[in-house]
Amino acid sequence: MNNQNRPETIVVEDQNFGSHVEHWNFLTPTPATDVPKWLGLALDLPVMPMGLCQQECDMDEHIWLIQGPQSSKIQISQVIEVENNKPKSVKTAFPIFESPYKIQAHIDRIITCQSNTQAVLRLQLDANNIVYAFDSLYSVNHLHYQKDQHYDVYLNAWAYALEAVEEHEQLVVDDPASIKHHRALNDILAANDGIAPPDLQAQIDAWQPKSEQDLEPVTEKFKKMVAYLYGETLGQEDEAWFQGHIVGKSSLDFMQKNYTIYDVTLIHEENQPAILIRIVTANDQKDFEIGQYVRGNLWIQANIYATSKTQ
Repeated sequence: MNNQNRPETIVVEDQNFGSHVEHWNFLTPTPATDVPKWLGLALDLPVMPMGLCQQECDMDEHIWLIQGPQSSKIQISQVIEVENNKPKSVKTAFPIFESPYKIQAHIDRIITCQSNTQAVLRLQLDANNIVYAFDSLYSVNHLHYQKDQHYDVYLNAWAYALEAVEEHEQLVVDDPASIKHHRALNDILAANDGIAPPDLQAQIDAWQPKSEQDLEPVTEKFKKMVAYLYGETLGQEDEAWFQGHIVGKSSLDFMQKNYTIYDVTLIHEENQPAILIRIVTANDQKDFEIGQYVRGNLWIQANIYATSKTQ
């Protein structure tokens, strides 16, 4: 199947995507021993997701995507190379879990590897916001992605090194160029109902201070700041840093271990609904409560099962 309307695609070397060893370390200190056992358990109670495919003939005949165990809240996903309708080898494997939080986005770019077994998606949420996420269903979806098509995207993440944001933390920006950029951006967005105009950079360059106060240092309190920074390495943009507000908390079990679930804000622009993401963290980390702001590292994943009915 030759998809002529596929989003922009960049191919990088397979090793740029790593071996998911660090991701397995989230679940076990002995992945070399435990992961092969879990792969076997997944095959005993398998799920074969369809993603965007309506029927089996829509799927890539050279790849199987198998998840499991079926009833587990955390599942093991394995991408299997197929030859003559028989499994040949496991190409990659990674842990997954589901999130209830859905956003609408179009796929601006696909960053995949030479074996075409996994990918990171650049998701354009709106004119101002982009999220990068590892595509958990790439093996079944990659033939069907269309540029300019909006999709329902479910975001989840594995969280590392979480810490509380302290009450007194603040940032003072005293660089003149940074002050100008901050004041100009705020003024321009305020004048455009929070929507960035097409010539945003030109307007920022042309902006002039209206008073001496516009030249004073900017103080930003970290306490109630929501921020998201994607990874800088090509093929690893899904490894992100964030600071967000905890709005929900629960837990789940996997292989006799308990993990904490936090529902947090990933992006929150003024006068706009917050974009939420469900994260899982190991219980050997600090415990946090609803209402706190936390920061840390995320491995963000995306699941896409349908196109958006409204855009």
